[in-house]
Amino acid sequence: MAPFHSGELAVQQRMGQAHIAERVGRMVRPEIPAVAADFLAEQPMVVLGAADEHGRLWASQLAGPPGFVHAVDDETIAVEATFAPGDPLRTALASPARIGMIALQPQRRRRMRLNGRAEPVAGGLRIRTDQVYSNCPKYISRRQIQAYDPGDTEFEGRQGTELDPAQQAAIAAADTFFVASADADGNADASHRGGNPGFLRVLSPTRLRWPDYQGNSMFMTLGNLAVDPRCGLLIPDWTTGGALQLTGTAELNWESGTFAVGSQCSIDFTVTGVVASRGPLRWGPAELSPVNPPLA
Repeated sequence: MAPFHSGELAVQQRMGQAHIAERVGRMVRPEIPAVAADFLAEQPMVVLGAADEHGRLWASQLAGPPGFVHAVDDETIAVEATFAPGDPLRTALASPARIGMIALQPQRRRRMRLNGRAEPVAGGLRIRTDQVYSNCPKYISRRQIQAYDPGDTEFEGRQGTELDPAQQAAIAAADTFFVASADADGNADASHRGGNPGFLRVLSPTRLRWPDYQGNSMFMTLGNLAVDPRCGLLIPDWTTGGALQLTGTAELNWESGTFAVGSQCSIDFTVTGVVASRGPLRWGPAELSPVNPPLA
């Protein structure tokens, strides 16, 4: 598939970064290079983005021992893990689906992304890749794994359409979250957002806002949101293994008065669904990225 669709091209032009995106976009390819295959095989965690059976977008985490995600060949990824009961994507990915996946390595501030088509197989998924590429280390908080307990996975179920006070506090303290989005044809993507705690703002029990800091100039997430406002967020609590999964819609906000320090625009997110969960990984304290813009 072509590197960029109409939404991405429009945002690149608006930001005056189309010439950078054209150059950077040459690294996006369907094949999985050896360095990417090696990186994936080292990871105990990936985040997948996809639409559920109702068309809502969610970001979900899968975890396992290193090697549970690995390249089968230069265009196929095996994921040897399944979504727990209650996960919003468990039913959706029981059938072939378009997915986005991001592998984040906080210990070394590294990440890679891939988009493609997933098919369920016994014990997991097989993903045929359409787009594979690496990202820079910007805005990744460094942290180390403290514990892994594969039996400690729990879903508390949907909790309505509003965030309770404890959930709002957890969001306000977050230094990391993940975004699931899709283009007008349903091709999904999963991306990472990082910053100093407080960069993800709670405006109300149903409204969040975050800044878009300067990145690789391809604007894949913003480009998707420009053509399809549906998106999902995964907000991890690294210490406890907990996470909030939110689904809703996003609006690109170009009003300069909404911009945070160091941002190019802001994104307003309306919450329509909430899931609370807990996964098997426990991480140590964060060493925040030295390039995080200060909060105003």
